[in-house]
Amino acid sequence: MLKGGINAQGDDRMAPVMPVLFVGHGSPMNAIEENEFAAGWREIGRVLPRPSAILCISAHWQSKGTKVTAMEKPETIHDFGGFPYELYEVQYPAPGSPELARTTAGTIRDRVVDLDMTWGFDHGAWSVLRRMYPAADIPVVEMSLDYLLKPQQHYDLARELSPLRRKGVLIIGSGNMVHNLGLVSWENMYTSGFAFDWAMEAGEAMKKSILSGDHAPLINYSSQGTAFRLAIPTPEHFLPLLYSLALREQDEPVELFNDKPVAGSLTMTSVKIG
Repeated sequence: MLKGGINAQGDDRMAPVMPVLFVGHGSPMNAIEENEFAAGWREIGRVLPRPSAILCISAHWQSKGTKVTAMEKPETIHDFGGFPYELYEVQYPAPGSPELARTTAGTIRDRVVDLDMTWGFDHGAWSVLRRMYPAADIPVVEMSLDYLLKPQQHYDLARELSPLRRKGVLIIGSGNMVHNLGLVSWENMYTSGFAFDWAMEAGEAMKKSILSGDHAPLINYSSQGTAFRLAIPTPEHFLPLLYSLALREQDEPVELFNDKPVAGSLTMTSVKIG
């Protein structure tokens, strides 16, 4: 735990290891619609050990350099347009954690991590967390994606976060493995399980690498052919997956949930490690 959960010497190597998640967050409407994905997030929140705090790496916060939110009361950011009024009314008033922000910055030795006082919770975080932890009583910190880093650098940075798992911190990467909004099939938006052939091909290859523990093809996703190129036209929704996978320890179990494509060119596939 961040407070009082390690021994007097600060040695928490024998402490229990919190699981790690990657969540496919999909449409912001999942925050208010009752559907199978909301149910999946609710169930995963029920079965996980209760975290002392949450660190979320969201696709929707890209920055020059790596940053973490460090304020006491982060704002709920409605970083989208064209949705029903009720979605803009949603607030997720979880506290921040300056303590976790400082601890996270101190844990990463390879680069400077800035303490940010301007961001908040974007929908990559709150749309999922309000289902997992509706009481909003667990401190949450967001970490940004440095758009200057290469995939291997993101993966290596993520590995440095590993000590947080023994401090009771639940680390969540939030994005979508397959995410091509330009090719969405709007007429099939509510056709359960519909996917284009290339989306199915890429999604299956990704899952094979995840379950086998062979992360190299995912780190080198730009070299995996046409299906991957269509599945990952821009990297921001894919990179949070690398953060989660990098934190897997040897022989840790991996399982999938919410494993379904939507609208032809998106997948909601999510991953639980540990």
